Parts: sequence; structure tokens; C-alpha cells
Amino acid sequence: MNDTFDLRSGETHIEVHKFRGGTILFATLFALFVQAFLPVYLPKVATVDLPLLITIYFGLSRRNPSTGLLLGCAVGCLQDLLGKTPLGFYGIAKTLIGFLASSIGGKLDTEHPAARFALTVVFFAIHQGIIVLVQRLLLAHAETLFTPRLAIAALVNAAVGVVLYFLLDRLRKS
Repeated sequence: MNDTFDLRSGETHIEVHKFRGGTILFATLFALFVQAFLPVYLPKVATVDLPLLITIYFGLSRRNPSTGLLLGCAVGCLQDLLGKTPLGFYGIAKTLIGFLASSIGGKLDTEHPAARFALTVVFFAIHQGIIVLVQRLLLAHAETLFTPRLAIAALVNAAVGVVLYFLLDRLRKS
């Protein structure tokens, strides 16, 4: 009697999404351009972190921790070059977020808008926590960790993120 049990039969298949050529590069460069230049004219827009939203979206969609890590590193370092922060702050934070998003994206189905909203809020809070931790440890700045303003910014970023993710879904290969 052959009593074999296939452990894979209980797993659900989570699809790795492919995108049209240049989509990731174009979306990343566009987000960095908007993040660098739009707040000069509209200061309230600085609340939205488009490069972070791009890192989260492609990390959740590609579902490969190494590519999420590399994308987060590239996006974060480019954002450091365009911004006024010391080199490496966003690079460190977005590298970790890219890795976490890809790791979670490989284990959960993240296609539902509510799941995307919740994950974006969590990733935004983690991102800000990493930034504050790096500022405290490396620069000895006494930054507050979580504030009501951070909670509002997380909700705003999540709302913008859900809309952005819906638009980026249109760029997938069918």
C-alpha cells in the first residue's frame, strides 16, 4: 500500500505578475521626479511618498524577496540623491520595505484593495520607524517615533496607494 501525502496539494498558487517592458523603470523614475519637484510648488503633496508606494506595489506584485530588496535599494538611494536627507536614509528604509513586501507578497494574496490598504499603512509606519531609528542611532537626533501626523500620513499614503495600485495593475502583461 502506497500512502503518500503531497504537501503541495493544500497550498494555493499565488501568481507572480509580469509587466510590460520598461514599466518598473518608468514608474520608478516618474515617482522620483514627482516626489522631488512637485512639493516645491505644492508643499502638502510632500506627505505622499510615491517612491515608497512604487516599492511596495512592485514588491507585492513580483513576490521575489531579492528583486524587492534590489528595487527598494535602488529607489531609496535615488531618492536620497534627489532629496535633502543624508545619503542612505531612504536607501536603508526602502531596501527593508522592498524585502518585506516581496516576502509577504509571496505568502499572501494581496489583490484585494482592503488588503493593499492595510499593508500600505503597516509598511508606511515601518518605513517611518526605520527612518527615525536610523536618525537616532547615526545622527543622535531626538525624533519622535509615532505621532498623530504620522497616522494621518499613513492613511493618506494608503488611500493614494490603492488608487495608484489600481492604475499600475493596468500595466501588467495579460
